[in-house]
Amino acid sequence: QVQLVESGGGLVQAGGSLRLSCVASGPTFSTKFMGWFRRAPGKECEFVATIRRIDHSTYYANSVKGRFTISRDNAKNTVYLQMNSLKPEDTALYYCAASLNSNPSQNYNYWGQGTQVTISS
Repeated sequence: QVQLVESGGGLVQAGGSLRLSCVASGPTFSTKFMGWFRRAPGKECEFVATIRRIDHSTYYANSVKGRFTISRDNAKNTVYLQMNSLKPEDTALYYCAASLNSNPSQNYNYWGQGTQVTISS
């Protein structure tokens, strides 16, 4: 019953930056993590980053570590993904997701509709 709405996707040249936003509603107090996943055409959904609700600890996939930053604004009930030094291989449909479980990268329960990120060469 948690609802997630992503925004901020678009077309950016390699080396550029983009910030994704995810607005959450519903019983978000029950979630342990709010994170981002991505899926390129014909490929498996990939964990990108997540942030723990209680203490704001963060976890990143190795492929984005040092380039992406996840954060949250409690006043706006929003989670962000700041993406810098973007590469063509970052092109994917990005999903915001929420988890009731303790694993930061698996078993997410709620998903947004996705926002497209396309990086050109």
